[in-house]
Amino acid sequence: MGLGGAEAGVRRADFAPAFRVAREAGLHSVPHAGETSGPGEVWAAVLDLGADRIGHGIASAADPELMAYLATRGITLEVCPTSNVCTGAVPSLDDHPLPKLLAAGVPVTLATDDPGMFHTDLNQEYRLCRERFGLGPAELAGLARTGARAAFCPEPVRDAILAEIDQLTWP
Repeated sequence: MGLGGAEAGVRRADFAPAFRVAREAGLHSVPHAGETSGPGEVWAAVLDLGADRIGHGIASAADPELMAYLATRGITLEVCPTSNVCTGAVPSLDDHPLPKLLAAGVPVTLATDDPGMFHTDLNQEYRLCRERFGLGPAELAGLARTGARAAFCPEPVRDAILAEIDQLTWP
């Protein structure tokens, strides 16, 4: 069960009843939170909506306790650097919190948000992380592995994806 759209004035906690029903029905909780709102909405996504994974979540970088919570519990953030700049969530790539999230051990995977709208694709996001954030082959492969581990797929599929990642040659 996802939750997207504008964050301003839309409290994650207000959706708790719907997410509770969805989780009881066996669905995963994947709300967007903390792109244009503060860390409090990421906390609400985790505590009130039972988030298994969080779209964006970059505001988590402003709260060391939240970063530790996400890291300890393995709650993955789907980070979209290009989108975050285009939407004004961060003023520039130089100000993007991705390096801080990674340094804190927060599970992060790369995503594109809306490729057509933001004129990017996943390859471009990986390239950007290499060129702008200085991520090397091991870190890029780590982002890909985190994405595979956070995927809601059968274990054999996950294992096959992880094996493919391990066989890739990373630039």
